[in-house]
Amino acid sequence: MKKIINCIGASLITLLFILPNTLQSQENKQYNFIIIFTDDLGYGDLSSFGNPSIVTPVLDRMAMEGQKWTNFYVGAPVCTPSRAALMTGRLPVRNGMMSNKARVFFPDSKNGIPAKEITIAEQLKKAN
Repeated sequence: MKKIINCIGASLITLLFILPNTLQSQENKQYNFIIIFTDDLGYGDLSSFGNPSIVTPVLDRMAMEGQKWTNFYVGAPVCTPSRAALMTGRLPVRNGMMSNKARVFFPDSKNGIPAKEITIAEQLKKAN
């Protein structure tokens, strides 16, 4: 019985030294991620979801090796406000990128995301 108690005590002491270092390394760990954002892509437009005529082998492979999402939402049904929602994390009506006059920006458009908006790129830059 004394041997078991000594083993347990030694294990607990070891954990006390190892655990904080493990937790600290996980807190400081930086992750890589990829965002794939497409315009006008419907649920049935990929061969991995059963489309018989559109072949998407790279996306099919990614679905097989990773995750296959079947439910998703976007900020708007058109590109400019939905991209702004992704970049800012805010609904297009709140980040100033949705109006009744112009719903989509073109190359000659004079506007853009308001400078006061915080983007995911700015936040990632802060985290190096």
